[in-house]
Amino acid sequence: MRRPAIRSWRRTAALVAVTVAAALVLAGCAATNTAAPAIAGAPGFWLGVWQGMILPIAFLVSLFDDHVAVYAVPNSGHLYDLGFVIGACVIPLPTILFGGGRARRRRAAR
Repeated sequence: MRRPAIRSWRRTAALVAVTVAAALVLAGCAATNTAAPAIAGAPGFWLGVWQGMILPIAFLVSLFDDHVAVYAVPNSGHLYDLGFVIGACVIPLPTILFGGGRARRRRAAR
């Protein structure tokens, strides 16, 4: 009696695997625009650093104002992305390296 249950489980697993594989193959065929033309005046590395640094403030403002975006959409590409990530890491870096104020006081009290 247990064999039919195992066979149906295997069939279900095989069907799921085939469905996922087919979805991945079809997603690989999606059209993308990798040769987008460079836009003159598009934000570059340094503006990405700045916008990454003001990320927490820009996020809070974007919740209430539809004209404020967290990330510049027409940007210069990978350099803007790198600057944005670097800028976003600048804000929490002192806390990560040196700990928060309470943690520092606890360490000093020991």
